[in-house]
Amino acid sequence: METSKKEEEKTLQNKIDFAVVFSVNGANPNGDPLNGNRPRTNYDDMGEVSDVCIKRKIRNRLMEARHNIFVQSDDNKLDEHTSLRDRQSKFEKQFKITDKKNSNKNGFIKAVCSEWIDVRSFGQVFAYGKDKDAEDSQGVSIGIRGPVSIHSAFSVAPVSSRISSIQITKSVSGEGDGTKKASDTMGMKHRVDHGVYVTYGAINPQLASKTWFTDDDAKTIKNVLEHLFDNDASSARPEGSMEVVMVVWWQHNIPSGQYSSAVVHRSLSVTLKDGRTEPKGINDYSFKLGKLIGLKPEIFNPNNVKIEE
Repeated sequence: METSKKEEEKTLQNKIDFAVVFSVNGANPNGDPLNGNRPRTNYDDMGEVSDVCIKRKIRNRLMEARHNIFVQSDDNKLDEHTSLRDRQSKFEKQFKITDKKNSNKNGFIKAVCSEWIDVRSFGQVFAYGKDKDAEDSQGVSIGIRGPVSIHSAFSVAPVSSRISSIQITKSVSGEGDGTKKASDTMGMKHRVDHGVYVTYGAINPQLASKTWFTDDDAKTIKNVLEHLFDNDASSARPEGSMEVVMVVWWQHNIPSGQYSSAVVHRSLSVTLKDGRTEPKGINDYSFKLGKLIGLKPEIFNPNNVKIEE
């Protein structure tokens, strides 16, 4: 897909790296369906929150800000569409995607990127089967690579010993005439009593030019990261149980970046303070941010935690 010089000038010009530090207190940040929905952990007993989970929260916050979102969850939709295929159908027909002779894939890609901010941010795969009623129909898969990449989040210290599980029961009649109360086990709930997690990400200007991702889009993503858990309460995540502690935002001054993402991300260090083996809150952690010559980050620090150099 080619873009004109004028269009390229409107897209993000320079690389961005970012990091998000957040705390969990008495919540299940990301249940593992293959392990009874217990909080995810890796083989080192570190807590984990998948990149897919983080992107879902970003999409939800974008939806609340009234941005158009393509991947909407079935229980939280802003439109009448019943599926992703239904949501994209108008562009499929407009650009005749399944028509061998008359399809316009480039026009389709530009249209869907312009329509939905999550497509131009994270990319998307649009897969189409053959149209049985059309002679020249073909199966098509259109892949769009987005400029925003996000890592899974991992806890600073092991959380396995701080995961609590409780049995849930009911004491009401689920059926019948109500004369007999039932005290039945309904299931289990799991929570991380305390943990601090860190995730990293980057925004690539070369890919931004392919999806028409702009500086304003980058600012929108930054604002969402700062408020990632606002209005995100549920039974597994009570209000206030998850909080963004810090967002570090490095805006480079060249497209390829003044430093590699690995170097930039390593400049942030979050560790337990000396002698702290059972952390209970963010005051038990040490935050250090190394200097990178010519690259000064913006820091969102609502709790005013001390950051050492």
